[in-house]
Amino acid sequence: MIEVDKLSFSYPQSDSPAVRSISFKVADGEIFGFLGPSGAGKSTTQKILIGLLRDYKGTVQLCGRDLSTWDNSLYERIGVSFEFPNHYLKLTALENLQYFAGLYSGETEDPLFLLQQVGLGEDGDKRVGQFSKGMRGRLNIARALVNRPDLLFLDEPTAGLDPVTSRIIRELIRRHQEAGTTVFLTTHDMAVADELCDRVGFIVDGGLELIDAPRKLKLVHGKRSVRVELVEDGKLTSLEFPLGALADNADFLGAIRSDAIQTIHTQETTLEDIFIQVTGRSLS
Repeated sequence: MIEVDKLSFSYPQSDSPAVRSISFKVADGEIFGFLGPSGAGKSTTQKILIGLLRDYKGTVQLCGRDLSTWDNSLYERIGVSFEFPNHYLKLTALENLQYFAGLYSGETEDPLFLLQQVGLGEDGDKRVGQFSKGMRGRLNIARALVNRPDLLFLDEPTAGLDPVTSRIIRELIRRHQEAGTTVFLTTHDMAVADELCDRVGFIVDGGLELIDAPRKLKLVHGKRSVRVELVEDGKLTSLEFPLGALADNADFLGAIRSDAIQTIHTQETTLEDIFIQVTGRSLS
C-alpha cells in the first residue's frame, strides 16, 4: 500500500532536512507505526504521503501508483485523522459527518454508526463547539473513516483520551485492520504502538534508525532472565535467574515452590527502552 524510497524533504530556510533519505514499505492490511519524539519528522512524512507537501526528493507510491500521478481521486481511497482536529464548531457532530460524507463520490459509512463506534452516539446532536478536546479527537477519527478508506493515516489517535476511551479507539483501529484496512500510525506513545502495530519504525532527526516487529525487537534487545519476588522474614526479596535451563536451576525451583512467592515474570523490555537504546534519544 505504501512504498517509500530515499525520501527527503526540507522546509524553506531550514538549516537541516526534516526528513533524510528514508525508505520503507507498508504491506496491504498492515498497521505500521512511525515512532519518534516531537520534531522527529513523523508529521512531515505523513503530510508528504497524503499530498500536502510536494517538493520532496525520492519516490513515493501509494495504492500501487506513484504519488505524483494521483489527482484528487486519491482522497477517495484514504482517510486522515490529524493530531489537532479542525471541525465546523457551529455544526453538530452529526452535521459535520454528513457534510464530509457528501464530498465523496463513492459509498460512505452511516454517520450515526460512526459516532457510535467512537463513543459519541449520544452526542450527535450537540454542537462541536461544546465538545471537549478528547471528544473532538474522536470525531476526527470518525470523519477519517466516513469514506471507508483502504488506507488510514492516524496521527496520535489516542492523545488526550482517558484510558477507557483510548481502549475504545484502539479496538476500533484493530477492527478496521481485520476488515482489510491498512493503517499508518504516527505516535510517541510506545504502549499504543506495542499493542497495535505489526511493525514499527524509529525516526529521529528525520532519519529512520530501525524497522521491525515489536515482538522481535523485544526478543533481540530484552534481558533473558526471570525475576521472582517472595517475602522472607517479613521483607520483600527479589531474585533473578537466567532464562536458559530453568528446569535444572535448583535455586529457581526452590523459590517457586516456596509459599512466600509473590510474583514471577520475565524481564521483558519495553519499546521505549529499546528506542532509547537504539537512538540514544528519549521520546520527550
